[in-house]
Amino acid sequence: MLFSPGWRAPVRQGEVLAVFTLGLLLGGTLSATVLWLLSGFAAPVPGPVRTGAILAVAVLGVAREAGWVRIPMPQNARQIPQEVLQYKIRRGALQFGFELGTGVRTFVSASAPYVVALGLLLGHQGPATTILTGTGFGVGRAVTATVRYASRHDEWDDRRLIRMPLVTNAIGVTVLAALALLLLG
Repeated sequence: MLFSPGWRAPVRQGEVLAVFTLGLLLGGTLSATVLWLLSGFAAPVPGPVRTGAILAVAVLGVAREAGWVRIPMPQNARQIPQEVLQYKIRRGALQFGFELGTGVRTFVSASAPYVVALGLLLGHQGPATTILTGTGFGVGRAVTATVRYASRHDEWDDRRLIRMPLVTNAIGVTVLAALALLLLG
């Protein structure tokens, strides 16, 4: 783990976390920019069809997270090589953050990023909305590392892992309800 409590290096962890976070933000922003560019292909599809497809994907994502359906997600099922972080820690942290922020280089086991990406692709929103959403993806990934860095207690992680499925499902249902209200209202 990048920010484990026993981690020691000649570079301060706070500096590495800042560079890692910058990489996450850049990666998420780049991915969203690509999605925005590709969303132009969805523009000719009638709005109600796009809305229905977005809702269907969102319902499927919530059902997958709740464990009601088993759907494998397309992902690059490999870890980022350890060599990335071994030689030049700042550059490695930036690269690792960027690759993790794009969401295409390593594991993405949750449904939410896929639902959001397809929503952005089919929704054909403006560039600001789409790019800010991608930046938000990077921020979301940075929160995990920041909380881990700030907590420095393994017991906290154990409690978090127990509560995470409940939180994830509650957030998924809330987002789905809000999306339905926005798109249908």
